[in-house]
Amino acid sequence: MPTVFGIICLLGIIGNSVVIYTVFKKSKFRCTSSVPDIFIINLSVVDLLFLLGMPFLIHQLLGNGVWHFGETMCTLITALDTNSQFTSTYILTAMSIDRYLATVYPFTSAKYRKPPIAIMVICILWVLSLLSITPVWMYARLISLPGGVLGCGITLPNPESDIYWYTLYQFFLAFAIPFAVISLAYRRILLKMATSEALTAQRSSRIRTKKVTRTAIAICLVFFICWAPFYVLQIIQLVMNQPTLAFHYAYCVAISMGYANSCINPFIYIILCETFRRRFIVSVRPVEDHPQRGRMKFRTDPPSGSGQPLLQLAPVSTGS
Repeated sequence: MPTVFGIICLLGIIGNSVVIYTVFKKSKFRCTSSVPDIFIINLSVVDLLFLLGMPFLIHQLLGNGVWHFGETMCTLITALDTNSQFTSTYILTAMSIDRYLATVYPFTSAKYRKPPIAIMVICILWVLSLLSITPVWMYARLISLPGGVLGCGITLPNPESDIYWYTLYQFFLAFAIPFAVISLAYRRILLKMATSEALTAQRSSRIRTKKVTRTAIAICLVFFICWAPFYVLQIIQLVMNQPTLAFHYAYCVAISMGYANSCINPFIYIILCETFRRRFIVSVRPVEDHPQRGRMKFRTDPPSGSGQPLLQLAPVSTGS
């Protein structure tokens, strides 16, 4: 587990740092990002904050559960862990709703889909997430371990009964309800794009539909694949008297998959988003003179004020 967590931590910090740098470089460190960029950069910030706290978890694993950093750090690191689950899910849900509005109602939603409103939504989601992890703020503390040492964990007042409401609370609020909204939004997006493709014979529209569909499906599937095993095993554990060794190993794999979601998202953007790759190349390499045209320089980015988003996560029609 420490080795797996270490790999996730390293790749995730690199990947999310690349995303944050590229988005900020694109907007020249000014608040001029598009709505998708604002969601993307906040998602990366959430993941990066969690990943920066992961070395503490790795140290605890290497020490057989012993915690050496005090109760304040115990509460903070546990809160970062849980907050990443809630905030990431909330942001992904907001992104799916934004893409739904941009695709299904491109003209009527244009006046609402603006950077200031997106920033306000992000602030609300952060506050909502911090409120959602209230049980962590209340019950994350140092716990006594065999041998007179201290560990870090969540100690509920009545563990035998409270574990039921806490598990179901996390399952519905951080997974089931958001995933239902995400699935419904992307289903409507794909249906809309399929209808649009059927009504137009333009080759460019068909190509764009295929690319956007692939990205939308990838985001939805990665979220489900990474987190579904963890929450399913959490529910199963409620009806088990004594977890088996196989269940223990499966649980370790599920936790690793959930944490891996923090490092996979950046690579989805890099692999599937041609615009992001082009922006990243431009951000790390200065524009060179064209060898055949003297001092003339060719721009690889859209003209200033064009409003073209850095990352197109789902279909965007002409009016968006």
